[in-house]
Amino acid sequence: MRSAICVFGKISTFNFANSNQIFGHSQRVWQTRLIHSGNMQPRYLKQAEAIKLDEELFNYFGVEQLMELAGLSCASAIAEEYPESKNVLVVVGPGNNGGDGLVCARHLKMFGYLPEIFYPKRPAKILYENLTKQCELFEIPFLSSFPAQEELNTKYSLIVDALFGFSFKPPIRQEFSEIINTMIQTSTPCCSIDIPSGWDVENGPVDPTNHLNPAMLISLSAPKLCASFFRGIHYLGGRFIAPALATKYELNLPNYPSTQNCVRL
Repeated sequence: MRSAICVFGKISTFNFANSNQIFGHSQRVWQTRLIHSGNMQPRYLKQAEAIKLDEELFNYFGVEQLMELAGLSCASAIAEEYPESKNVLVVVGPGNNGGDGLVCARHLKMFGYLPEIFYPKRPAKILYENLTKQCELFEIPFLSSFPAQEELNTKYSLIVDALFGFSFKPPIRQEFSEIINTMIQTSTPCCSIDIPSGWDVENGPVDPTNHLNPAMLISLSAPKLCASFFRGIHYLGGRFIAPALATKYELNLPNYPSTQNCVRL
């Protein structure tokens, strides 16, 4: 059996049938990785690296286009992993992560889901006002208050956490702290967009005993360093990184299957 593997960025061909004495256990590890993923794992970015990459992407695509692509990939990943969880609460923050959440909610509605949105702090910016109007056009309800824990447990089959992105720095402000604490206590599974809200972008959970522990994480563009502390279902979304940028930032991105814009890591 002959197969190609990647070693230090170069493709080499090995005859696995005749290489047992040379590679031993290492051969079996590489074969397993090739069979199950077909890719090496992407590099996890520090906060400064993620910000720099995002700024460069903004120069090429613009914020609106990136949000549309990111939000669509989030909705696609949710549809892949939770096809029956139709009653979805999307919790939206005031920044770009919240914009991704609004786009995600709109696409979920078009996918046949029944999303509702809680958007407690709305920036007075045309971008976010337009995203809100688009959701209203699709008749997605906006809640005036955050549901109590019992309602979260019984009414919704999935919560989408789109509160804070990779620019977040602790501590959590009081108005959001109460929301996150309720999300921590609920039995309804949570899916976080890019960063589990309240986590340090590089060091993971700030409080090891009381933190949001989502069932699913959708990293955007490339995983952030805090994702190394995550142990749930992990997707990568946002099939918009040009090869030149992937090489420049040494992202080591996986291959996306077929025409999909998300991939499970």
